Amino acid sequence: MKVLVILNDPPYGTERSYNGLRLAGSLARRDGVEVRVFLFGDAVGCALSNHKLPDGYYHLDRMVGAVIRHGGEIGCCGTCMDARGFAEDALIDGARRSTLEEVTEWTMWADKVVSF
Repeated sequence: MKVLVILNDPPYGTERSYNGLRLAGSLARRDGVEVRVFLFGDAVGCALSNHKLPDGYYHLDRMVGAVIRHGGEIGCCGTCMDARGFAEDALIDGARRSTLEEVTEWTMWADKVVSF
């Protein structure tokens, strides 16, 4: 099965991105499941490296990394990155700048698309 998870919300302030990454991570650990995650809007902040948070908070950058370590792909909307002043070298290893064209291809590739 091929699953595309699309995230739109910021890394913190709501739990949508957190829950989307929890699902993506769980799916990526299953045999026979391919996972791709596309980050739109404020969700591109989920893939920035080295989040500085108080003790007890979840680290979405680490969760993105876990998806990658289990074979998932992470694409970050380049237009959204530019609008927020995020450079590609600020992303965690394995996450990359992407395009609307690529997420369109990923949507056609997927058996299921889940959006948060």
